[in-house]
Amino acid sequence: MTTVRRQLQEWIVAAAGLLAWGNAWCLEVQQAMDTALREEGLAGAAWATVIPAAVETGSAGLRDLDTRMLMADGDRVQVGSVAKPLLAAGVLRLVSEGRLTLETPVEAMLPGVRFRNPWATTDPVRVIYLLEHTAGIDNLQLWQFFSLRAKPDTPLAALFARDEGVLQVRTRPGSRFAYSNLGYALLGMTIEAVVGERYETWLDRELLAPLGMHDSTFGFVSQRGPHADPRLAMGHFENGQAQPAIPLPLRPAAQFTTTAGDMARFARFLLGDGHVGGRRFVDPALLARIGRPVGTEAAGAGLRIGHGLMATSRDRHGVIGACHPGNTVGYRAMLCVYPGQGKAWFVAVNSDSETADYARIDALLVDAVRPAPPKPQPTGAPTRDLSEWDGFYVRDAPVMRRFAWVDWVFGVSRVRWTGAWLDVRPLPGPAKRLAPAGGRLLRAEDRLWPSHALLVGEDGRRVLTDGLRSQVRVPAWQPFALWSSLLLGVLGAGHVLVAGVGRALRRRLRRSDPLAPMLLALAFLPLPVLWLLKGPVLQFGDRTAANLLLALATALLPLAALVGLWYWRSLRRAGAGSVLDGVALAAVLQCLCVLASWGLLPLRLWA
Repeated sequence: MTTVRRQLQEWIVAAAGLLAWGNAWCLEVQQAMDTALREEGLAGAAWATVIPAAVETGSAGLRDLDTRMLMADGDRVQVGSVAKPLLAAGVLRLVSEGRLTLETPVEAMLPGVRFRNPWATTDPVRVIYLLEHTAGIDNLQLWQFFSLRAKPDTPLAALFARDEGVLQVRTRPGSRFAYSNLGYALLGMTIEAVVGERYETWLDRELLAPLGMHDSTFGFVSQRGPHADPRLAMGHFENGQAQPAIPLPLRPAAQFTTTAGDMARFARFLLGDGHVGGRRFVDPALLARIGRPVGTEAAGAGLRIGHGLMATSRDRHGVIGACHPGNTVGYRAMLCVYPGQGKAWFVAVNSDSETADYARIDALLVDAVRPAPPKPQPTGAPTRDLSEWDGFYVRDAPVMRRFAWVDWVFGVSRVRWTGAWLDVRPLPGPAKRLAPAGGRLLRAEDRLWPSHALLVGEDGRRVLTDGLRSQVRVPAWQPFALWSSLLLGVLGAGHVLVAGVGRALRRRLRRSDPLAPMLLALAFLPLPVLWLLKGPVLQFGDRTAANLLLALATALLPLAALVGLWYWRSLRRAGAGSVLDGVALAAVLQCLCVLASWGLLPLRLWA
């Protein structure tokens, strides 16, 4: 009995010490989070940390800036794309039950979906490619996210009925990562095809309930209206403006409401062996591929960073984990797990800011769980002179296909081999040094593992990839041609404005003046732009009066340039007219023609 009593005393002392440590740790994180939220101008946050010995949840800041109500640990939050790993878990559950396979062609499950896939005979789009974002299809269109017209029960097939071009496959399926919200919408449709009911209903019952996530739902929840939940923290935009949740067209990709405690339960499941309640829930072999890329060109080159079946292997803050970020209306979120260590963390911030440093908040939670860092990989010698990769590179998969011109003009990188490292210089932007890590692998200075790989695509073009973003080399004349076109257009428009306004002030601007039509068109353009900016950001993708007026205003620009050139030609025939006016109008017209060839004129944001 004495031995038992002594053992009990030791356990009690140990438990008390652990409790005291936990309280001190929670207070430390709480204070640091309060400071970070205040200095970054963010409303509030709810978080959870998982270590083998304990699960802790916390909260800081305000759940609603208008009411000044404090955020509480049990408040519900929204997580945006952090919904994807959960939906992926539902798909893997179906695979584990034998009701679906990773290799199943998507078109076999969804007869109404037809991909424009040049590789269809050998490489159809399969379920695994949607999970890993390697299907080669578009990410999204503006109207599929920035819209107030979606309903909670809008059929998912409507996302593809409007524009079949979003199903164009641009790279061989399975070969290259290209983030796609549309891919996860297709996964939602696939679940519905297998189970015969709405994916939200099935996942709530067959995934969340068994995991004990009773405070979570895939269904639509908002802070106001018929779907209001009093426990849901309010979302906020940059200026602190309150923004209730709205139905999302791409809801399988970003619609999920949860609590920090429930996300800790999900993280523990991901860190486990795939069993729930003593029975296999998800095949452990599938769970082991949470963040491990397989089958891509980058993985084949030895790059271990990339997207697995549920998340992305992430080399940040001196540690490597499987993580997934999320961004939705009024919220930012992050989930990170460290397989093999029993550690994880989750955070949701109810502010969507473009200037705040969210990595600062992530770093607090990384420090809190203290995952063990892997050994840095040694720097190695390249197998050959890498100067053959010198040149200009652009992204091979723009975020939005309609705005690919923006990536070509402002997203170009200049790559140059110095003999010791690869110098990657975005234009504009600071240069990044990539040191050789053996073969065609390279490592950035702030990374532990090789962070980039050099590839040759099947089309023969050279590729620089970090496993998540791939840039392809293009002839130097192509970006220079676009830059020159833009520069000439801006200079031409500048002459129209300066000379035209000057003549107007001197009362010398006649209706037949070559600059008059273009000056009027440019003067009209700010009206729809200001009207659009004063309206809700979430309506940018809808066919509103402001968007229709913007399309009209941008359509008038080339017409005004043509009319001006016709006036100018008439004046030149009469022995009058400024040569500079004609050159300026021609410069503007060529730039407008280039924009039109890229699908930017007329600018129809709802298309």
